[in-house]
Amino acid sequence: MKNKSIFGVLLSFAIAAQAEPPCPVTVDSTLLMSPSVLFADQPECVRTPAMPEYLRMDQYHRPTPDCVPNGITLTTEQLQQLIKEREPLLIDVMAVLERYEPDFGHEWLPNAPRESLPNAVWLPNVGYGTLQPHIEQYLTIELERLTQGDKAKPIVLFCVADCWMSWNAAQRVKALNYSAVYWYKLGTDGWKEAGLPLVEVKPVPVLK
Repeated sequence: MKNKSIFGVLLSFAIAAQAEPPCPVTVDSTLLMSPSVLFADQPECVRTPAMPEYLRMDQYHRPTPDCVPNGITLTTEQLQQLIKEREPLLIDVMAVLERYEPDFGHEWLPNAPRESLPNAVWLPNVGYGTLQPHIEQYLTIELERLTQGDKAKPIVLFCVADCWMSWNAAQRVKALNYSAVYWYKLGTDGWKEAGLPLVEVKPVPVLK
């Protein structure tokens, strides 16, 4: 199935899931960008009228802004430097279908292999505008585990090019009080176009 059709299917699931309005994204004002955060000197991203008030709620595969509020936007070259110098946590938020029943548990249902950046961790569906409770808990638990509780650990959120889910996810992670949050706007498309390698990844399971 081509990417366009995948996003069409995912969108229908997302709309059905978003019965409640999103909570405002707020950031602890004490967690200002530290001078030690790489590329922290880039201009602040001001939320414009073209951006959602909080998070994008639908039509996730559309042209994205040039920056993300409360985060640092990376080019491919900057991401390479960050990887070399800081060993960030790379989180792929590409969405997939899922099966979840309280008495059954949870199962990811990818319909095609996912190729991502080397050493990336795939946490699907954490970039929707509204998260189901089990996915919200999943994100919180996995961030704590993957960072070993280090709120200053550099974290890079990405998906594919023109993916609002990674834009949403960057703000959501920042709101969880992680202080060095990056958005790789070009995603796996930009990485591949730069001639850099991709590797197959599997989604991290959602535990009961």
